[in-house]
Amino acid sequence: MSQNDLIELLPTASTLNGFADDVKAGLLATPKRLSCRFFYDDHGSKIFEEICALPEYYLTRAEQEILKTNANQIAARLPADTTLLELGSGSAIKTRILIEALIGQQGILQFVPIDISPTILEQSARELQQHYPKLEVNPVAAEYREGLVRARQLVSGPKLILWLGSNIGNFERDDAARFLSQVGRCMSRDDLLLVGVDLRKDKLVLETAYDDPAGVTARFNLNILNRINRDLGGTFDLSRFRHEAIYNDDEGRVEMYLVSDVPQNVSIERLNWSVEIGMDEAIHTENSYKYSLAEIDRLAERSGLSLAEQWFDNRGQFSLNMFSAVD
Repeated sequence: MSQNDLIELLPTASTLNGFADDVKAGLLATPKRLSCRFFYDDHGSKIFEEICALPEYYLTRAEQEILKTNANQIAARLPADTTLLELGSGSAIKTRILIEALIGQQGILQFVPIDISPTILEQSARELQQHYPKLEVNPVAAEYREGLVRARQLVSGPKLILWLGSNIGNFERDDAARFLSQVGRCMSRDDLLLVGVDLRKDKLVLETAYDDPAGVTARFNLNILNRINRDLGGTFDLSRFRHEAIYNDDEGRVEMYLVSDVPQNVSIERLNWSVEIGMDEAIHTENSYKYSLAEIDRLAERSGLSLAEQWFDNRGQFSLNMFSAVD
């Protein structure tokens, strides 16, 4: 794969302006917030790969277990000319389990990974094509919605759409249903959607997964300030903030914050603007929603999708959910 093969959304002035506008709106809000969708620049994507290897971060291992156990069964459900399409593919480590099963089932396979990081996409696409001669990779560098639109231009015939890693948990529950509904409207009767959904569980297990002793998740959270400094001319001093992750049992979500250790004034050159942040004031950066089985059923119903099949790891911590479009 050459650089020209990568369909890329370049960081233009307009996209930087959109980032700047979002940052200003979030820091003017009460309480302050920054969107988790800005975590995944190239550096943030690499830190997230570190998180996935942490012993405390059970999600990756649980999902891999489910895939290894059920990949051949999943592949057997699909037509012989199915294209694999993945939202938020990253390095596609877990996806390789399904790639191998699908190549074994149908001989050749087209894979369309969608991710916001062009660097990660180019690297993973090159590695995949070297490792799997019968795999054609057509990467799309974009956010989910834009990526789906672009992917439809590349793909004809039946599709298996993957949304792994419990990325759905970063959506508010209403937004998750709306997004799945949008995906559903892009699906034909032969298409299937496979979604990883993390399950409600013990508070300590969840908080440790999102605030590990080695501080990798803290670096990931703080990297959003690094990105503001680099791309927008911000003056955030990362040593003046601490990472916090709290499980809100009533809402069924892990909430992540950056909390200021001192009163401070931060300027952002691209905005020609500065913001006061008080001592112990928190900037909310992410929610990660967890689901009960009943909540997954309601999600399918609200999305206008049919829950065709469901799989779990041995500990019952995580689920893979196969959705089909409703006729």
